Amino acid sequence: MSHALSPDFAAAAGEDAWIEVIRQMDRVYGELVESQTALEDKNAELEAAQEFISSVMGAMSDLLIVCDTDGNIQQVNAALERLSGRPAASFVGQPISAVLKSPLEDTQAKFARHLQAGIAFSDCEVGLADAEGTMRPISVNCAPRQDHRNRSVGMVLIGRPIGELQQAYKELDEALQNFEQAQQHLVASEKMAALGRLVAGVAHELNNPISFVFGNMHAMKTYGEKITRFLNAMDESPESLQNLRAELGLDRIAADIGSLVEGTLEGAERVSDIVQDLRRFSGNQSESQEHFLLAGAMHTAMNWVMRGARKPPKTIIACGATLEIDSKKGHIHQILVNLVQNAVDALTATPHAKISLGAGAVDGGVEISVEDNGPGIPVAHQGQIFEPFFTTKPVGKGTGLGLYVSYRLADELGGSLRAEPVKTGARFVLFVPDTPPRAVP
Repeated sequence: MSHALSPDFAAAAGEDAWIEVIRQMDRVYGELVESQTALEDKNAELEAAQEFISSVMGAMSDLLIVCDTDGNIQQVNAALERLSGRPAASFVGQPISAVLKSPLEDTQAKFARHLQAGIAFSDCEVGLADAEGTMRPISVNCAPRQDHRNRSVGMVLIGRPIGELQQAYKELDEALQNFEQAQQHLVASEKMAALGRLVAGVAHELNNPISFVFGNMHAMKTYGEKITRFLNAMDESPESLQNLRAELGLDRIAADIGSLVEGTLEGAERVSDIVQDLRRFSGNQSESQEHFLLAGAMHTAMNWVMRGARKPPKTIIACGATLEIDSKKGHIHQILVNLVQNAVDALTATPHAKISLGAGAVDGGVEISVEDNGPGIPVAHQGQIFEPFFTTKPVGKGTGLGLYVSYRLADELGGSLRAEPVKTGARFVLFVPDTPPRAVP
């Protein structure tokens, strides 16, 4: 039996084979097109990434150097080109030691060891020749560079001319000094504003001892005239002198003159104390420490404010007569004056207004409290009361510096000032430590 294919069947088989070949070619072509598209996309991404990296490196103001594990430079940024005056290509392939140099052998050796070992370091001072050939000091930080398998492939160095750092530090220092001067001006302006508010009370405090001294001096003048008259009559007879002595009341004068002198000295000392308090209150921040009775400072601060108040509230001072403190009296005085003045201002519309001052020893120091029965501090304002220029008083009635300055002065004393919650009114507590803070050298 013959198994030969018919001509029609053979033709059909050949046609199917060609169709399959064409299909395979189409599939391969499709895969090639997809691969080409993916490759183009990857190339575009790589190009964009390269452009991004180049733009970042070009925008850097710090120097950037990339080197391999042997310390040979592979890439630098535009900042190095600008500083050195050399094109980037001239650095590629050079050893890093030929570009960054140090006059100190130990620094250079340490620098080389870190590079070779791939160990990070910071603030290493080296030199770099600028466009004029002058060796510029550079502060360099270095970090190891690794590939995707965490294998060390080199180092990345970032540097900045030390002159720029010094300029930045100088500007920062100047800004700090300006800030401190501004704070001192704020304190001084608040002191002057407080003195303006207290002038009536201080004048009244001065008026009492001055009037006392004036009255005593007037009496002593009269006594002096009588004594002079008696001395001028010493040539007269003893009987006449006895009569004149009785007429002038010399025995009474002799008994009274001692108390007059003592009273005059007491009044003069009181005036001197008030003047000293004023000098402390308005003086600069270099006030020295002194040992003093706290009750006296509390009474003085309260009296100064109350004498100038239009409607003085009821006042209570609770402080042991022997409670002493070693601190800056002027600072304590100003803080108390500010707190009492704030309390007086808050009590303007409060019936049966009352201010209480209290002081007592606590662990590590002394606490002084100033409390009133006014409207209190709104919850929304409690986080702002110690900020400069914050005030709830009408325009022209407050500077917004009283509590801020008091807070700063308390901090200078090594203590603290805080507001404590109370059911009615407001309460501020000043803590002053037993041991004054040491000055920072």
